Amino acid sequence: MASPGAAGSIRLDKLLWFLRFARSRSIAQAMVAAGHIRLDGRRVTRSSCAVHAGATLVLPVGERIEVIRLLTLPLRRGPAPEAQACYVRLDSEASAPSS
Repeated sequence: MASPGAAGSIRLDKLLWFLRFARSRSIAQAMVAAGHIRLDGRRVTRSSCAVHAGATLVLPVGERIEVIRLLTLPLRRGPAPEAQACYVRLDSEASAPSS
């Protein structure tokens, strides 16, 4: 059962797992606990932090840092194209090769 006031939000660890930035929820919890995630410019260390659509996340993905803005909250951990439709990368223009 969702807590009051939690409508339109999702736990940060669950979001990272749903969006396929972590292979499991426990890995997502470890990423958050280590302080590797920023939510709207502030460092987050609690996995239970509520995330809403429109939020900006900064997180490590392999050797690079991803900056994403959530368009919608995912309803499940579906296939990758479904997960990628829930956010937009904000640093993609900076990482594009210049001509």
